[in-house]
Amino acid sequence: MFAETPEPPYYAVSFTSTHGDDLEGYDAELAAISELAARQQGFLGIESARTTEGFGITIVYYDSLEAIDGWRQNTDHKRAKARGRKTWYDRYILRISRVESATDFRRQS
Repeated sequence: MFAETPEPPYYAVSFTSTHGDDLEGYDAELAAISELAARQQGFLGIESARTTEGFGITIVYYDSLEAIDGWRQNTDHKRAKARGRKTWYDRYILRISRVESATDFRRQS
């Protein structure tokens, strides 16, 4: 659900995407790559949502730009990214942002 992130600053990598029609192997790859990402040095958390029509947004939080670059260079991540471009995604946009401020509202019961 919600990623438990530290006090800013930290970094957010947002991945906005739409799926194509061929999703064979996608769920298994997503589970494996998400588990691998969580073990990446500098990983802080992940939040993800997808509509039934295939539009999705995933935000992964890291403690530094070096941690993001480490993930970018990960061999398994490169392989999954290539398969995603070839098979699963019609379009995606990747954005890297520095989080300067964060507010965590929680309704009191």
